[in-house]
Amino acid sequence: MKKVRHILGISGGKDSTGLAILLHRIIPDLEFFFCDTHKELPETYEYLQRIQTRFGIKINMLSSNKGFDEWLDLYSGYLPSARARWCTRRMKLEPLSEFVGDDVAYSYVGIREDEDRAGYLGSNPDIKPVYVYKARDFRQRNLGKEIYNQKSMLAEFKKIGIELPVKECGYRIDDVLDLVEKSGLGIPKYYDWRTRSGCFFCFFQRKYEWVMLSEKHPKLFEEAAKYEKTLKSGRKFTWCAKESLGELLDRKDQIIANHKKSLTRKKKEEPNRPLSEVLASVLDDDDFDKPCLVCSL
Repeated sequence: MKKVRHILGISGGKDSTGLAILLHRIIPDLEFFFCDTHKELPETYEYLQRIQTRFGIKINMLSSNKGFDEWLDLYSGYLPSARARWCTRRMKLEPLSEFVGDDVAYSYVGIREDEDRAGYLGSNPDIKPVYVYKARDFRQRNLGKEIYNQKSMLAEFKKIGIELPVKECGYRIDDVLDLVEKSGLGIPKYYDWRTRSGCFFCFFQRKYEWVMLSEKHPKLFEEAAKYEKTLKSGRKFTWCAKESLGELLDRKDQIIANHKKSLTRKKKEEPNRPLSEVLASVLDDDDFDKPCLVCSL
């Protein structure tokens, strides 16, 4: 009989942190993990340490057996992109699969009720997602087949003496922010200028976030820019679809000005909304691709 484990991935973002706050005293032997690419923001590592200290938990640091530069060479210099997310597969999902091994693992996923996205549908049937933030009547389907039923999951856990803190209407962003703030931990420092955790050169960053990276962490911005290149054939490998980071920075003043206008407009429309939410809303207006789940919660 396979060993049954309970795991929770912490990305250094508010949603997974809120989930850890909810569950660390409820789930016996809950194992926490962080998929470390060694290319994260300093603020992320600092926040992970604060989480461990505040709640007395250990976060297992999972890493690929190869670094980003080695994988980049194996992919012939092709930078990861929204259409080729090899970084997520090689540096996050594969280390997670190795961490789970042949065990059965209930994996707690921090997707909120107000988010219209599904969890990662992996090929390992022994990694079973649990959507604590979703409402009691939440169901998930794939290819016409029901693959998740919240009420069934609650009943399954009740049999082993665990009452999952699922709310009738689920948890929305205000609920999660409230959890994190009341814990005394607060939100990560990068939320002042960035809305998601993840690598400092993540291709899902918006233009404004790239500009702010250049101001907050100029050396990391320079490092990211060095990965970009143009082949003799004229083909370009850049983090942004239509321009290099150098070209983006040439438009720095325009990008900041446009961002401030949008931020002012959003604040007037929703004056009582927290600044971090307003920032996310402004940046989401130009967000056509969804980030990798394991990176951004």
